[in-house]
Amino acid sequence: MGGAVVRIAARRDFFEHLVVADYDPARAEAAVAAVAGVGAANRFSAAAVDASDEAAVVELLRSTRCDVLLNATDPRFVMPLFRAAFAAGANYLDMAMSLSMPHGADPYASCGVKLGDEQFELAAEWARAGRLALVGMGVEPGLSDVFARYAADELFDEIDEIGVRDGANLTVDGYEFAPSFSIWTTIEECLNPPVVYERDRGWYTTAPFSEPEVFDFPEGIGPVECVNVEHEEVLLVPRWVEAKRVTFKYGLGDDFIGKLKTLHALGLDRTEPLTVRSADGASVRVSPRDVVAAALPNPAELGEKMHGKTCAGTWVTGTKDGRRREVYLYHVVDNQWSMREYGSQAVVWQTAINPVVALELLATEVWRGEGVLGPEAFTAKPFLDLLVQYGSPWAIRES
Repeated sequence: MGGAVVRIAARRDFFEHLVVADYDPARAEAAVAAVAGVGAANRFSAAAVDASDEAAVVELLRSTRCDVLLNATDPRFVMPLFRAAFAAGANYLDMAMSLSMPHGADPYASCGVKLGDEQFELAAEWARAGRLALVGMGVEPGLSDVFARYAADELFDEIDEIGVRDGANLTVDGYEFAPSFSIWTTIEECLNPPVVYERDRGWYTTAPFSEPEVFDFPEGIGPVECVNVEHEEVLLVPRWVEAKRVTFKYGLGDDFIGKLKTLHALGLDRTEPLTVRSADGASVRVSPRDVVAAALPNPAELGEKMHGKTCAGTWVTGTKDGRRREVYLYHVVDNQWSMREYGSQAVVWQTAINPVVALELLATEVWRGEGVLGPEAFTAKPFLDLLVQYGSPWAIRES
């Protein structure tokens, strides 16, 4: 994800310098090398840092006079990076929020710790400090939330339901199972109890893969069965947009769902380390989910073998001028295009472009804010207009 961010940002001139930091310095150096000769010289540098080491991150942020920390790691590192940014006096932006924890007694009806709760608990401190943490600013969450705000401001007088719907027809040559995004994050999203919001009930949970529906995705993707999945939009949208109901459904397919259920049944979705014997006979502690991730191909390296399109969008129903209305605001990326233009596979590129657009709006002060805010806290039209200027159009389908 960080590498895709660098390739997109290299073509823009709104920033002075971007430090690419990674636990593995070779990865950071490769991301910088990939944009050599693009745009002005000496705007990128590489650094090594452990994202779980708050003190080390604070030192890096201070030594580089960092204005904004863009977190492109998986959700395990949200809180240490979130706290480090605050301690260093920087602003903060991420694409996934702090992790949830299911309700201990009633996980499939009641919420426990919700996505983002840990971050929102510190919102007053960020606001008092006059700094911004823009959370959930990828594609989903992120662009999907911008679509929700745009629908509320421009298309509807009253909204009944905002439903994020994600689907694709991507295939990967040579693999029976090759997720196009982080399997660690995918397991977290898909096997946790999904959250639904209703105005009269508040937030509540259901069983994983509940309420299946067939959604017809545009631009040749076609009908895909979608199911409830835990996702940040359901926790973000109701804070700023009035709607009677908010949902998130993901087009997974029976085969993918079956594999996730098998991982769960075998305990391979667990994050708690187990003691196992290594090849040399030593005992090591390892997380089953990390083993699964290590056994699967790196999603960032699948682009050359991937074919098809991915669609992220927000389906909205309600009324306008006394008449019923139903729209789907969406963004489609073709993998062949993103590989040809940027060298990044479609799902990664579609996620990475949105924080870069947001950073430009913040740098130019088109977007301003203090505290812990989601994308829908800001006016949507400037974001959508700039997204088009980046060469990545969006569209609306009216039903």
